[in-house]
Amino acid sequence: MAELWEDHGFAPIPPDELKYQDSGQRRTEFMLYAEGVDWSDSSQVRRALLVFEDFIRAYRDPGDQSTPKWLDDIRVRLERDGFALDPEGRISWSNPPVLVRDLSGLSDASGITIELERIRRDLTTDPHGAIGAAKQLIEATAKTALNELSIEVDKNAALPALISTVQKALRLDAGSAPDGPDGSKAVKKILSGSVNIAVGVAELRNQGFGSGHGQASAPSGLGVRHARLTVNAAVTWCELILDTLSDPTAPWRKAKV
Repeated sequence: MAELWEDHGFAPIPPDELKYQDSGQRRTEFMLYAEGVDWSDSSQVRRALLVFEDFIRAYRDPGDQSTPKWLDDIRVRLERDGFALDPEGRISWSNPPVLVRDLSGLSDASGITIELERIRRDLTTDPHGAIGAAKQLIEATAKTALNELSIEVDKNAALPALISTVQKALRLDAGSAPDGPDGSKAVKKILSGSVNIAVGVAELRNQGFGSGHGQASAPSGLGVRHARLTVNAAVTWCELILDTLSDPTAPWRKAKV
């Protein structure tokens, strides 16, 4: 079993740090590696899923056409966490993550994480809720980035003001972009468009198409495609902010110095 984990770059935690107690050697060995996984890091989750796939292939009898109980138990547990297991033993997301970024470098990513969970929950079943969560994801990302930059945030600030403040702080507004790729006409157009994307998401929600405001009547004609459009737009903006915030060579760092 250890080889399956180590083939995908995992190492066990020291035995004295293991919180799990079990007399079974195999289960204990499994948990030594499993507790070393950062389950909040999507890249590590993907690698752990490959370990599980290898485990299934290693222990399943290819000549047995029935589904053994241990494999059915794995399938049920995976489904509870939003994954699907196909007949070949491949594992895939039932509801893929909408923001594939490592948030461990942030001092507090909980606000972003909550909205991502709401989007995953509602995207295909509640467009109204997903659009509301998309707006809140932008707001959470803006406030988180400003906190990381030690810029005081007015708790009553409107979202367009937050968007403008964080983009200026990260030198992502078209007016303060430096020379080089960041200051090219093409990138400036994209940066201007990113502001419109974020503000547009907020306006769509405020017009009653997203959760967060009580309505006399439910919006008609709202479908999953509208939710996907809005969520994808929000994620594009959030990725721009988070990537720039974590980039050690980003122009905002030179300006700060």
